[in-house]
Amino acid sequence: MPLCLSFIQRPSPGSVWGRLRRGFLACCLGSGVAAFADAPLKIVTEEFPPYNYTEQGKITGLSTDVVEAVLKELKLQGNIQSLPWARAYDTAKNAPGVLIYSIGRTPERENHFQWVGVIAPTDYYLYALPERPFKIDALENAKPYQIGTVNQDVGEQFLLARGFVKGQNLQSSVKYELNYQKLKLGRIDLWIMNEMTASHLARQAGDDPAKTLAKVFRINDLSSEGYYMAFGKQTPDATVLQFKRGLEAIKKNGVFDQLKKKWL
Repeated sequence: MPLCLSFIQRPSPGSVWGRLRRGFLACCLGSGVAAFADAPLKIVTEEFPPYNYTEQGKITGLSTDVVEAVLKELKLQGNIQSLPWARAYDTAKNAPGVLIYSIGRTPERENHFQWVGVIAPTDYYLYALPERPFKIDALENAKPYQIGTVNQDVGEQFLLARGFVKGQNLQSSVKYELNYQKLKLGRIDLWIMNEMTASHLARQAGDDPAKTLAKVFRINDLSSEGYYMAFGKQTPDATVLQFKRGLEAIKKNGVFDQLKKKWL
């Protein structure tokens, strides 16, 4: 039997050995709590400019700045990893204590996460090339066309839940910029994307978004609130509440508005 277990299991709590045992156990537990508190929080995101993306080896963007401001408010350390979206999504969904951002809140995702709060605005559209003036007055009318999506992102999940099919009218990629290139090359007819990212990717490619992108149809159901930070369902309620209070604090003290002005 290991020394620690042998020592802890000794009887007679009122004896000297009992008092020593309680002191030893308290020391062990106290060290464990301190070690947990000092450990950086695991945070996952994706390459999704200008909300979160890697530039010169550092993860930056509007949403990243907001997350870091919340960590600073709470006096916590975080370890942010940029992963393919499907992997980031599954990691946060299935592992306790993992924070994910920027994530859209939809009925399909509602019961899989605990939602901290909105960290960035968003407006979603179906985009086309200006020289291909599609007339779409209802989402159902987009089904005959090829639409660019990203694997398991909010746009793809939204369309799948409404009867669109991968490999039939959805072309799924792993990177957002690939869909912009596909649209320019005519490999897809439409691209589902939020306005801020679509404009950023067009400018990044050296284009003027006003000349290369045409808004064909606004996705109202994805444009109502914005992007969130969230934890999986296995995360303790106390952790989620702590981050809710941190986010509320930076919204009240003006930091959140300053960050939005910086990026918008």
